[in-house]
Amino acid sequence: MGHLTTHVLDIAKGQPGQGITIEVFRVEAGRREHLGEAVTNVDGRCDTPILEGDTFIPGEYELVFHVGDYLRVQGVESAEPRFLDVIPLRFGVADADEHYHVPLLLSPYGYSTYRGS
Repeated sequence: MGHLTTHVLDIAKGQPGQGITIEVFRVEAGRREHLGEAVTNVDGRCDTPILEGDTFIPGEYELVFHVGDYLRVQGVESAEPRFLDVIPLRFGVADADEHYHVPLLLSPYGYSTYRGS
């Protein structure tokens, strides 16, 4: 059975991104449906899959990473408003029987993502 997982890596500090709130939405016809949220643990991962079972179906999704507070705690100085505060990642799921791993590689002034497994 497929599922959705994520994690956050702070590539500027070379450490997991702990304590980051992540919201998950399903997107249909331009409307976002809030499905839940999680907070990253000491390994920068969520304790359970973000979505699995009947809630994980083919379609378009959005993970929203609330990184501003994490960057403040890490001592990253920034003018207000911060360059990065909330990062939305929108992606498609074609086969809900597969594992979709969508990590966030974060630095104070940039980020990237990819589909892992």
